Amino acid sequence: MFTKVETEIGGKIISIETGKIAKQASGSIVIRSGETVVLVTAVGAGKARPDVDFLPLTIEYQEKLASVGRIPGNYFRREIGRPSDHEVLTCRIIDRPMRPLFPKGYRAETQVIATVLSADQQILPDVLALTGASCALSLSNIPFDGPVAGGRIGYIDGEYVLNPTVKELAKSAMDIVVACTRKAIVMVEGKADELSEDEVLSGIFYAFEHLQPLLDIQEELQKSCGKPKVEVVAPEINEELLAKVKEVAAAGMEKVFTTSDKLERGGVYDALKDEVIAKIDPEEENKNEISELLSSFKKSYMRGKIVNEEIRIGGRKYNEIRDINCETQYLPKAHGSALFTRGETQALVSTTLGSERDKQRVETLNGEESIRFMLHYNFPPYCVGEARMLRGPSRRDVGHGTLATRGLEAVLPKEEDFPYSIRVVSEILESNGSSSMASVCGGSMALMDAGVPIKRPVSGIAMGLIKEGEKIAILSDILGDEDHLGDMDFKVVGTCDGITALQMDIKIDGVDREIMGTALNQAKEGRIHILGEMEKGISTARDAVAEHAPKYMVHKINPDKIRDIIGPGGKIIKELSAEFDAKIEVDDSGLIKMFALNGELADALVAKVKAITAEAEVGAVYKGIVKTIKDFGAFVEILPGTDGLVHISELDHKRVTKVTDVVNEGDEIEVKVLDVDNRGRIRLSRKALLEKE
Repeated sequence: MFTKVETEIGGKIISIETGKIAKQASGSIVIRSGETVVLVTAVGAGKARPDVDFLPLTIEYQEKLASVGRIPGNYFRREIGRPSDHEVLTCRIIDRPMRPLFPKGYRAETQVIATVLSADQQILPDVLALTGASCALSLSNIPFDGPVAGGRIGYIDGEYVLNPTVKELAKSAMDIVVACTRKAIVMVEGKADELSEDEVLSGIFYAFEHLQPLLDIQEELQKSCGKPKVEVVAPEINEELLAKVKEVAAAGMEKVFTTSDKLERGGVYDALKDEVIAKIDPEEENKNEISELLSSFKKSYMRGKIVNEEIRIGGRKYNEIRDINCETQYLPKAHGSALFTRGETQALVSTTLGSERDKQRVETLNGEESIRFMLHYNFPPYCVGEARMLRGPSRRDVGHGTLATRGLEAVLPKEEDFPYSIRVVSEILESNGSSSMASVCGGSMALMDAGVPIKRPVSGIAMGLIKEGEKIAILSDILGDEDHLGDMDFKVVGTCDGITALQMDIKIDGVDREIMGTALNQAKEGRIHILGEMEKGISTARDAVAEHAPKYMVHKINPDKIRDIIGPGGKIIKELSAEFDAKIEVDDSGLIKMFALNGELADALVAKVKAITAEAEVGAVYKGIVKTIKDFGAFVEILPGTDGLVHISELDHKRVTKVTDVVNEGDEIEVKVLDVDNRGRIRLSRKALLEKE
């Protein structure tokens, strides 16, 4: 049965309909706003997979170019290959708030697919897909503790704007995606232009308040069209066996908790597990169950230590940051580099400068975009002591890299002031807690080391939360284990002046304003501390780009001279590029941008370009070559491709009968420019430079 509901959000109507298309899916909806239409389907609730101990959930988001009436520009003329970074990021903002809302013990293969069918290029489809995914799951028989509402919050001229258009976002100081349930915020992701903690917090909860109607219409639709949910029986815990595990492992777990080194701690825990299994079940008939119970005991033990005794793994205080070491100019040939180490997390970050041609070109629903700043994050297996196949960047890698990109973009110089394309690469060499934030810190330092005049240094910190009843512990600079056993992963990036990016994932029902505000303020303290440590390595951008970085020069010429620098079929500009090993770009205004490998080549190239495009100046003296002899005078080339006429009367003070009595073709003579008329004709004189007898 076709059913439709709608509400107004941010001054725009959002409607959700079901019962017309994709009816064989477990749940399917079409969500619309303006001319943007997204189909979202959910399929699952089949037989549980006996081979997995996790939720096999897959989220897919795909943008079809037919939705904007365009044919893909690739060879195959269809959407193929891996999804774009934007599609990957949208999958992540859907996945992260949904995953914690499935019941424990649910192990059926589940898939959500969001497909953009129509896009009006002003109303962004990603947050519609987020809300649509929640609604499709809510209508299906898949067990899901939703609904969830998704929206984007902007900040324009001091006012919060919900779900701003693309045009409005261009002038917004904030671009943050928020997901919430009826109770609280469950996911945050976005960037800001050095806004204060208060401004960001108020924006997030402005979104929370004004997104509630999206929950209302989902609940209304579920009541009329929702399917009965499949019941999931939570796995029973063998309390008797758990008690034995706790008894045998209690002393050893204390040793695990107090061991600071990550790999050593892992070894101590593995030894404890072998000991517990050997004592309780020598025949290893219940080995897997004992391992799961021991893991559960480890989590509850460590959480209890943190909230009850205020002791963290390794003995740090709640707001204490691990030791930080910073070093720049680590890589001799990189244009800029930094080695950033915080505890057992280490990032080697390099900066490479390039020309306009090095921009990344991406085909999007809004047409082809050129990306000037790129940050690529790599997480090789050795950084966590593993051996596995090297493959392309994972969704996690793309997400971490994008968070670091957003954090640094706010402090980059404008392109007209620093016209280089910029690529930052973060190689994670060790990881034990927030390698993405290490990438931010190392990236900031590598940019300054490369001579990129950023506004201010940027740092980042990962915050954690453990909530047991009324007891709450907010942890600064969390370890990997603290992330795993905690209830929140909250990453905050910014300068000393304000926040530039943030990302928050919640594993519990959500967090309220008080908890989030406390976390943001504690994060600010940590961020400022880290900036102080970074200043010991480098505090401001170097005065100039590295000696071996490309040198950028600009020269403005008369637009009429563009043809001289290009040459027939591009002959001249190709020869110049090859001779000086340079990249040369000429725009229609006559602005020539040149990138050469070093200063010597740069100077020579500029001199050559000036010679080719120079124009004769009245009163100037030139050494020229006689090119053509006529009865009335001689044509002399004073500049490459530029001739002027020396009339026979201007050859000498005395009367000249024949031009060849004074000059011949091929002679080099000095001449003075007398005049340049409106048609560009140049009148020269040899006589003006001769003394009278």
